[in-house]
Amino acid sequence: MEETFWEHLDDLRSVIIRILIIASVFSVAAFFLKDWLFDIIFAPKSSSFISYKFLGGEDFNISLMNTELTGQFMMHLKVSVVTGIIAASPYIIYELFRFVSPALYENEKKYSSRIVLSAYMMFVLGAVINYFLIFPLTLRFLGTYEVSTEVRNMLTLDSYMDTLLMMTLVFGIVFEIPVLSWLLGKFGLLKSKWMKKYRRHAVVVILIMAAIITPTSDVFTLTIVFLPIWLLYEISVLVVKRIEK
Repeated sequence: MEETFWEHLDDLRSVIIRILIIASVFSVAAFFLKDWLFDIIFAPKSSSFISYKFLGGEDFNISLMNTELTGQFMMHLKVSVVTGIIAASPYIIYELFRFVSPALYENEKKYSSRIVLSAYMMFVLGAVINYFLIFPLTLRFLGTYEVSTEVRNMLTLDSYMDTLLMMTLVFGIVFEIPVLSWLLGKFGLLKSKWMKKYRRHAVVVILIMAAIITPTSDVFTLTIVFLPIWLLYEISVLVVKRIEK
């Protein structure tokens, strides 16, 4: 029996309530795991971070400062909520997909589940690569860069956290390129021959993107940022080509 609009709305309300409860539980848990959580967040600001051991370079330690009375407490709350949402994201996606799936045909459910799972995994992969590679390189360069020995770098807590969250979001979205290409290719809006034809143009665009994301004069760092995005483009070409077959 088909449900009415109000029954659907009631189901949606139940879904939202369950999501809020689970996200709140994870957020509270993150709040009480403050030391462990911020040890992970602040790890890239020291040369002892695992990525620097493989990449090499001089020892350094970037100092952070707080300029507002409630700054540290509010940042603690903000990070706890964000962590709670991230930890609950598999459950959130599951609940939302379960709510929408009854309106889909069987073949649509199959493709939708693949798209959702692939998009989630690619976003997580982008976030992980940013945390272990892109953000540390950017932080080390910009955090230790000096125009003069008379000027000492003292980064604010807000600046550090905003940059980390922004770059994580950016790379999470960038890593959705193969999934987006799959969708466009499935609808016939993107052809592999077009992607091959304009490969040189794409390389230039990717270089510009890499320069914007990591505004350094270090060719090595720029290359490290460029390579994953370029590899994603090449994977997208193969994905679209496979769809065409």
